[in-house]
Amino acid sequence: MSAPTPRRTFLKRALAAGAAVSTPGALAAAEPQQQRSGVGALDHVAVPMQNVDAMIAFYRALGFVVREGASIVSVHFADQKINFHRPALWQRATFTLRAAAAAPPCGDFCWVWNGTEAELRSAIARVGAAIETEGQRDGGRNGGDAVGQSIYIRDPDQNLLEFIRYA
Repeated sequence: MSAPTPRRTFLKRALAAGAAVSTPGALAAAEPQQQRSGVGALDHVAVPMQNVDAMIAFYRALGFVVREGASIVSVHFADQKINFHRPALWQRATFTLRAAAAAPPCGDFCWVWNGTEAELRSAIARVGAAIETEGQRDGGRNGGDAVGQSIYIRDPDQNLLEFIRYA
């Protein structure tokens, strides 16, 4: 089992400290908190990309549906997507509908892998990505307490990709 990353450990501690100040025990509760807002689901995430052709080929080779537009390349999975902004869009001074400091690489994505470990390794080999690390991780299921096996790689823009398999 790999040790938790310093970033993940920092984030967990920071969130726990913030929760302790604002609502004691909110993140430490055994049961997931009930959502109180009108948010139904995540529609999409948008990040800038630099290596357009390599990114398109990479995500297609992994089996994603990729749609190309003049300003955006969208990568689809299940009923969600990631919009990758082409350089001509995100580098334009008048384009302000993005994070102010967003520049590649700035993505850190985690997908649930429903196939076998062998199928995942085959997909990773197909795109020629090196495995950064792998091991047991806490995932997003069960209020963030579910445990799965993860493999981390990077895409051509160096965004971090995690594929987690739950038992």
